[in-house]
Amino acid sequence: MFRRQDGETSAGGAPIGIGDRVVVHQKFGTCRERIVVDLARLTRVPEVVSDEQAAGLTITYGTSLHALRDRARLAPGEVLAVLGASGGVGLAAVELGKVLGARVIACASSEEKLAVARQHGADETLVYSPDTLKDALRRLTGGRGVDVVYDAVGGDYAEPALRALAWKGRFLVVGFAAGEIPRIPLNLVLLKGIDVQGVHWGVFVEQEPEAHRANQRQLLAWVAEGRLSAKVHGVYPLADYVAALRILKRREAVGKVLLRP
Repeated sequence: MFRRQDGETSAGGAPIGIGDRVVVHQKFGTCRERIVVDLARLTRVPEVVSDEQAAGLTITYGTSLHALRDRARLAPGEVLAVLGASGGVGLAAVELGKVLGARVIACASSEEKLAVARQHGADETLVYSPDTLKDALRRLTGGRGVDVVYDAVGGDYAEPALRALAWKGRFLVVGFAAGEIPRIPLNLVLLKGIDVQGVHWGVFVEQEPEAHRANQRQLLAWVAEGRLSAKVHGVYPLADYVAALRILKRREAVGKVLLRP
């Protein structure tokens, strides 16, 4: 909920007023009941979008939209493989891939997690391991390979996923949930004309604030239209932040984990 300080002015567009529901991306200090932020960081939330959906939208869906649309330029009809497809950013990538018109292959560590990905639009699913990932992805694409790999996992999964790319495929480096930062042989990039693209959403927000705000407005509009679910794993009291963080550390989250002040 927004409360204006004396002397503040709107950041452009329709003015934000006292009592408006808003979302904000602030790097630090948000696990508290009240914060002070610049108006330029605020985006108004449509009435039909719940507080939980809005709170869970900004980072995970913001990251995935920036990755798929701004970086990979995912086109309708292309094939997208999402590693870690049941986590926060992964599930967002599955949903956004479908909104952008792609054929989505969701990859995760268990059938239970993949069931959630199917509920959120995945066309095909794959229980993956580093030993089988490349061949499985190529088999699902008739030997052609995938156009875009969304990798929020890293570790031993990165190289076989990159090897499964088609000619001029794009490999999105989103994160390293597996813990280890992979080392990719650059000859693979050369042989297939592959683009390896870094996705650092936090820096994007700072460097391209107008593009970030446009993305936030688009995401909220898609939720309001029912095209995105903004899946929430659970909402926990602010005092239980340790338990909430442990869910993330154990990679048990299916969707976004939220704290409620």
